[in-house]
Amino acid sequence: MTDEIDAKTFWKAQGCRAIGVAIVTAKGVDGPAGFLALSATHFSASPPMMMVSIGLTTSALAAVRHGNHFAINYVPKGAEAMVKEFGGGGSLKGADRFLPGAWAELKTGAPTLVDSVGVIDCRLDELIERHGTIIALGRVVAFTASTKDPLISFRGGYI
Repeated sequence: MTDEIDAKTFWKAQGCRAIGVAIVTAKGVDGPAGFLALSATHFSASPPMMMVSIGLTTSALAAVRHGNHFAINYVPKGAEAMVKEFGGGGSLKGADRFLPGAWAELKTGAPTLVDSVGVIDCRLDELIERHGTIIALGRVVAFTASTKDPLISFRGGYI
């Protein structure tokens, strides 16, 4: 008997929590890069820090390392097509997902979604590797907020 669940069951369990959909972005040597964040949360308030989990095989990891930054972009309702692109299910790849006029920058140089619910811009503080995943800790240096409604991930779908 095992005392842990398998990966498929783990993701089903994670689907029980309603969370705001986020795209993590950075600017690397090859330009802007990003991925759909499956885990992005606060780490501490003093100092103000965020934590993002990045799979070792995620292509945007190189941009986070090179740029020494990342931005967490909270996606508004109605942006499911963008989420599909950054989740790897669309036809656009790499920098082609960053449509002109849809992205700006705050302090770090990481791409920030103009039409976001909010953005948290972080300077990379530390990378920790565990079980095929990088835990990126970033110090919050800027943020934006809007009154837009968020796209929420819940039970494998969006609400």
